[in-house]
Amino acid sequence: MGNEEIMKKNAETGKILIDCTSERKECNSFPNFVQSVRLKYVKLGYHYLISHAMYLFLFPLLGLSSVHLSSVTVDDLVLLWYQLIKFNIVSVFVCSSLMVFLTTLYFMTRPRKVYLVDFACYKPDSKFICSKELFMERSIEANTFTPENLAFQKKILERSGLGQKTYFPEAILSVPANPCMSEARKEAEMVMFGAIDELLAKTGVKAKDIGILVVNCSLFNPTPSLSAMVVNHYKLRGNILSYNLGGMGCSAGLISIDLAKQLLLVHPNSYALVVSMENITLNWYCGNNRSMLVSNCIFRMGGAAILLSNKPSDKHRAKYQLIHTVRTHKGADDRSYSCVFQEEDDKKVIGVALSKDLMAVAGEALKTNITTLGPLVLPMSEQLLFFVTLVARKVLKMKIKPYIPDFKLAFEHFCIHAGGRAVLDEIEKNLELSEWHMEPSRMTLYRFGNTSSSSLWYELAYSEAKGRIRKGDRTWQIAFGSGFKCNSAVWKALRRIEPAKENNPWMDEVDEFPVEVPKVAHIG
Repeated sequence: MGNEEIMKKNAETGKILIDCTSERKECNSFPNFVQSVRLKYVKLGYHYLISHAMYLFLFPLLGLSSVHLSSVTVDDLVLLWYQLIKFNIVSVFVCSSLMVFLTTLYFMTRPRKVYLVDFACYKPDSKFICSKELFMERSIEANTFTPENLAFQKKILERSGLGQKTYFPEAILSVPANPCMSEARKEAEMVMFGAIDELLAKTGVKAKDIGILVVNCSLFNPTPSLSAMVVNHYKLRGNILSYNLGGMGCSAGLISIDLAKQLLLVHPNSYALVVSMENITLNWYCGNNRSMLVSNCIFRMGGAAILLSNKPSDKHRAKYQLIHTVRTHKGADDRSYSCVFQEEDDKKVIGVALSKDLMAVAGEALKTNITTLGPLVLPMSEQLLFFVTLVARKVLKMKIKPYIPDFKLAFEHFCIHAGGRAVLDEIEKNLELSEWHMEPSRMTLYRFGNTSSSSLWYELAYSEAKGRIRKGDRTWQIAFGSGFKCNSAVWKALRRIEPAKENNPWMDEVDEFPVEVPKVAHIG
């Protein structure tokens, strides 16, 4: 072997030694293997001892009892039986055992009560305010709309019922507009985390205590999901039951509430966090299909976070108890299914088309929903009148108007999804509600616009800010959404809500409301 080969071999050996030394240093950072094995068996022994402590304790008692019973004769057992019968102890024992069994069965099988501990609505910074004039400026600067469709949007805005302080995301307000995935994520994080931060501050609940998470956003569904974004940001626990609902429209907020309720019925001592929102950034329509332009004019940025609990200890501090949820789905009907439809226009631009049948479809869905809800909430007098009228029309073929139950006898407050002025007008007319009952919905539409599934919570926050919620009051939330769906939730106030103690998006300006909303608000 030559000198060169020897030097090369030594160099390779040195390299191996260096690598081994490096590995040994890294290995030093791990626990000693022998100690780990010992610790493992100590833990196993401890676990075995705790798991079988009852049997280990009872074994010597069983031995002593066996020794004692071995000396008992048949005559002793007969004498004991007669003594038990004489003092009626057998009957007492049987009755007591039956009572304990039935009581245990009742408490184990009765449905758990679901409480709304508190909720929070996100109020964006003033820099995101978009007046109607600014909206038209950005539409013109987009340089994608025809003059006729710019005039159409202006007409929709003037009759929409929206005010001058609704909110748009930065990606749409900037010049030029920048609707992209990163901006959409920024909007989602700003809305979701803003609402959740306020909710956790209000309730004092730690993020690690939340066992159920339901997030709904109809049109923005990134990967990882929005629910994963929440889990990552707040470092929620690893066994959390998380759900991300997409494509379910403006009624998804109450679907999320119903899902959380069903989970709380089977998971004791749990908190459920529900987050409802919509994303505007990637759903700004830049085409010229008029049925798709309407959504540009009425949808705005917003979101809400709601904390539900089934812990009996939370009853004293919770605001509401969830009494009923009723869900109606008309998707089997083709007209209902296609009345709100996301698709491409003839230029391959994606948008959400609203059909002319929307009002009729919504009316049919509402009728079906209240037919199911009515017997659960209406007083017997109203149910009787409704039944008599139904028999007269269907059986006796009498030409009389169908009786519309007076839901004002069942509810003190109404939160109707602020989908648009026309929807609110129709519901006010059909349910014969007063301006006072419609005020939360109309003022929410005026101040915040259509914030999709979260609008119901801005409306409830309005009633709280006005000091209208008293102990025992019942609130009916009604939501409509694509599919087509109509969903209801009924809440009962567990205490009077004091406005002075509240922190919600209305508090610093509630004295300015209600305002008169003209049929046509001309844009300069």
